[in-house]
Amino acid sequence: MDSTQAEQLNQLMKAVVKGDRLAFERLYRIASPYLFAVALRTLRNRAWAEDVLHDCFITVWNNAPTFNHALSSPMTWMTHIVRNRCIDWLRSSAVRPVASDEAADDEWDKPATGLHDDVRDSDQAERLHRCLKNLSSEQRQTIALAYYQGMSHSDIADWLQQSVGSVKSWIRRGLAHLRECVGL
Repeated sequence: MDSTQAEQLNQLMKAVVKGDRLAFERLYRIASPYLFAVALRTLRNRAWAEDVLHDCFITVWNNAPTFNHALSSPMTWMTHIVRNRCIDWLRSSAVRPVASDEAADDEWDKPATGLHDDVRDSDQAERLHRCLKNLSSEQRQTIALAYYQGMSHSDIADWLQQSVGSVKSWIRRGLAHLRECVGL
């Protein structure tokens, strides 16, 4: 996102705080593609991502007066709302029954595998799990945020309240250790 677009989001957010519906519509048009991608990458289910995005923009509208420009940019604030809502959604999905059409769609997405492939994948997953345990907590956390949550280095730095350089270093060292440990 360039500085003009960031400034535009700041202006739109200020207008949304005042209850400007047209500004909210423009904010939605600008931010929703990025936020939808974050939700889709996290949830891996298009219908769920659409539901979460809808809920998040309702939250943005209702909580706009609590937004503080001094603490973060509007996109960072909205991204945190989306990520937190996705995590809540995933936690609640353990008790949410999967509709039969969703289950059928998921089955079509799975590649056909034989018993040999399943055993090999299980062995690789176990090896990776053991290697992840050998990482420092910072390396493990930053890698999880980057690769499982889809966060950028700067988002991780904001989230952990660390410098971007530290985050990049932890990820680079952690990935090097994983490559060596797994044998790639």
